[in-house]
Amino acid sequence: MEELVGLREGSSGSPVSLRELWGPCPRVRRGIRGGLEWLKQKVFRVGEDWYFLMTLGVLMALISYTMNFAIGRVVRAHKWLYREIGDSHLLRYLSWTVYPVALVSFSSGFSQSITPFSGGEPYACVPGTGARSYPSGHLMGGGGKQGPHFTASEARLRSFRPSLSCPVSIPCQGSGIPELKTILSGVVLEDYLDIKNFGAKVAGLTCTLAAGSTIFLGKVGPFVHLSVMIAAYLGRVHTKAIGESENKSKQNEMLVVAAAVGVATVFAAPFSGVLFSIEVMSSHFSVWDYWRGFFAATCGAFTFRLLSVFNSEQETITSLYKTSFRVDVPFDLPEIFFFVALGAICGIVSCAYLFCQRTFLGFVKTNRVISKLLATSKPLYSALAALVLASITYPPGVGRFLASRLSMKQHLDSLFDNHSWALMTRNSSPPWPKELDPQNLWFEWYHPRFTIFGTLAFFLVMKFWMLILATTIPIPAGYFMPIFIFGAGIGRLIGEALALAFPEGIVAGGVTNPIMPGGYALAGAAAFSGAVTHTISTALLAFELTGQIVHALPVLMAVLAANAIAQSCQPSFYDGTIIVKKLPYLPWIRGRKISSHRVIVEHFMNCAITTLAKDAPLEEVARVVTSTDLAKYFLVESTESQILVGTVGRENLVQALRAEPPSWTPGHPCLRDLLAGGCPIEPVTLQLSPETSLHQAHNLFELLKLQSLPVTSLGRAVGSVSWVELKKAISSLTNPSAPK
Repeated sequence: MEELVGLREGSSGSPVSLRELWGPCPRVRRGIRGGLEWLKQKVFRVGEDWYFLMTLGVLMALISYTMNFAIGRVVRAHKWLYREIGDSHLLRYLSWTVYPVALVSFSSGFSQSITPFSGGEPYACVPGTGARSYPSGHLMGGGGKQGPHFTASEARLRSFRPSLSCPVSIPCQGSGIPELKTILSGVVLEDYLDIKNFGAKVAGLTCTLAAGSTIFLGKVGPFVHLSVMIAAYLGRVHTKAIGESENKSKQNEMLVVAAAVGVATVFAAPFSGVLFSIEVMSSHFSVWDYWRGFFAATCGAFTFRLLSVFNSEQETITSLYKTSFRVDVPFDLPEIFFFVALGAICGIVSCAYLFCQRTFLGFVKTNRVISKLLATSKPLYSALAALVLASITYPPGVGRFLASRLSMKQHLDSLFDNHSWALMTRNSSPPWPKELDPQNLWFEWYHPRFTIFGTLAFFLVMKFWMLILATTIPIPAGYFMPIFIFGAGIGRLIGEALALAFPEGIVAGGVTNPIMPGGYALAGAAAFSGAVTHTISTALLAFELTGQIVHALPVLMAVLAANAIAQSCQPSFYDGTIIVKKLPYLPWIRGRKISSHRVIVEHFMNCAITTLAKDAPLEEVARVVTSTDLAKYFLVESTESQILVGTVGRENLVQALRAEPPSWTPGHPCLRDLLAGGCPIEPVTLQLSPETSLHQAHNLFELLKLQSLPVTSLGRAVGSVSWVELKKAISSLTNPSAPK
């Protein structure tokens, strides 16, 4: 209906439509239309990304700050309830445990209700194409009408209707980074970046973080996922607005940029956010795209910290975790050895953690009772796991020795303290305060019988398995911050031991300076988190979080030592999750002591390839399409020559076979007729030679995000190589079979 804007002049009150009002003003309408077109061209200029990147950074900063604001209010309400409920141990225990159990259950149930795991017969995603691999039963249609040149198999193709309602898992739980790594490798995980998942992830993550340190989980991974969702949505809007076609390469670059924004708006750390996203997300990155990552991450980090100033939480833009380390002589030269030893210890502990975590995840997936519980009632499993964790952290109980009254931010603030607690309590026994003392957070780590060393060691032992248990809870949650705090605990324990061993400090150059355990906590946090994630950028992240760089050299050396041990023994936390979830991945061979240059493609390629010749009769084409489930077929010039000329898609072949054949050769139609009738041919721009080495093929697949390539010899199609063949070849090299 047209909107009525007034009454017709000189009439008996009849209304005037909007079209009639503006119809006689063509110049005005042309001017308005031209102005809108100019505005659209300026805002969505082809090749211009400034607006897109700034919008992404500001949006994610607003979401991050709003989420932190809401979480802070809920956590304060929980603390108020626990403090005001009275002296009854039962009521205090219930107030401590029921609160996080309810939040975690709601987080799991709400996420599950919005993005459920569909049941039914799954399909396999065809990497790099977005096509689905359908079960063979889906290929059979009803008995279509046969034309004059169609056999029974061709008739089945004419009535072929592929089912597009195959079930798919849309995971909203967990970190999200392993799935993003899979997407950036070229595999299509359908609907994983759909904007409809955004609300469920935000609500679930807010509830998870509102549970506090009882669950001991963070927000880095899910927030990276949220940022990538927003980037994908803005990219679709941008593409539609300017009317250009999709550019997969540019889309992947923007997803890596979005991951950097996600990290930057959590820690207000733009530099380490960009480097962390590059290290974790992509094996190859173009230097030309550096400015995009830094610009978007800077916009997000600046806006995030600026909001704290506007809300009177900070006087100016400062770091999240302030430290008071000495600047003149932060450490003595002999301490470098202890920092490197700390890195080695973090590397060894990280290997044990990664192995136990991956083993326990596999046990959860294979155990009949737990897997059934996770399949039928995720909120119940989440509630049971949360109840166990909350009960252990109950302050009057075991939580007294875990500093459980501290939030995750207070954990870091206390562990980065530059004073030695062991020396402060050597001749005194400060009482444990009835309520948390914000000015003396280190009191939470002290117990007269356990001492500082006992509580720190007990904290590390308990959090080791508690964190592994928390990673199995099907809720949106991040795992970087917990391992960062765990590493800080390791460093603090080593630093306190050194401070007690050298109470006056280490003499260097005739000057004695006391040892600062907080510096070792900083190095331990960076080293352990870097070893678990196989990244070096955690050293820079530690500096941006604390706002100081006086420990740059020892922290970096500790991170390098930890990574050297972890990378040689275990896959990273994210790669291990990919392995356990059985997501498509390509093994990493660089740095391994294997002879990948001696193995050539001819040794492991798939020789049983399906080709379609241009002179093949339609009977043969129909038989091949109905008997196989490939998304694309290699097209050769003729049956005899086998010269590769391109690929042809299955869906295009089906549509062409179902179309009317006015131009087909009478009596003997062949595939050439389908191609002449408009069935598109995709050229083969990349090919492998049988003499190509495994190392070269692996680098090519990683660099260009490929999933399969044809192998040709003198132009003839002789085989193909996909992830399956590459993984088998790498596995046979890394785990050679015993000689018979």
